[in-house]
Amino acid sequence: MPAEGSRAAKPVARWLTIVGIGEDGVAGLGDEAKRRIAEAEVIFGGKRHLALVSDLAKGKARPWPTPFDAEMHDVLALEGRSVCVVASGDPFFHGVGVTLARKVKPDEMLVLPAPSSLSLAASRLGWALQDVETISLHGHSIDLLRPLLHPGARILALTSDSDAPVAIAALLDELGFGPSRLTVLEALGGQGETRHAARADAFDLKNINPLNVLALEIESTPDARILPLTVGLADHLFEHDGQITKREIRAMTLS
Repeated sequence: MPAEGSRAAKPVARWLTIVGIGEDGVAGLGDEAKRRIAEAEVIFGGKRHLALVSDLAKGKARPWPTPFDAEMHDVLALEGRSVCVVASGDPFFHGVGVTLARKVKPDEMLVLPAPSSLSLAASRLGWALQDVETISLHGHSIDLLRPLLHPGARILALTSDSDAPVAIAALLDELGFGPSRLTVLEALGGQGETRHAARADAFDLKNINPLNVLALEIESTPDARILPLTVGLADHLFEHDGQITKREIRAMTLS
């Protein structure tokens, strides 16, 4: 017989299920995801996601509070009960799954992801996702794009709302990237999926769906302000009279 200490640990019940859902709603879910939603005592999610699963869910629907509670107190208070969280696409790609994973052990939850909106965007454009820069601007400044702006770069950006593509186009034009091609992909995976493209310096798209991904193909003008990929900013980015500390020394000092 095996020694007492060598007995296999009992499996931990997976009380929490995180289901990724796309714009196609319940139709795009697998059988396991549908079963978990239907059997959950409590279902958390954004109002839009809860509406998508309303015909399937039998438990109590609880929209995320405003402001959003990053500590997940409401979810953690139900530990041990059957709880389901419904989220966009892949919950572990700039999603609520990342937040929950800081609070819940992996063997206590089951994650059933759907394709992320960036994966869908790459497939629509025929872009190799591993060769593309990806960034989430949801709740962040669009200035985070600046280090990624290099001629020939391809960028997929998760935006915050319908105004973000217009603001990003204006930023690119201001920085000397007006020739860049911007493609707005809206409601990816849903019945209302559309896409439209325009140059940054002639961006005139209207009535953009708040659920959009922005694809950028970067081209520059001769006077574009391109941040270097090497350590430290180039000398020409500073106002000076010719007497300036060497680039490498500046970088070492600031580090």
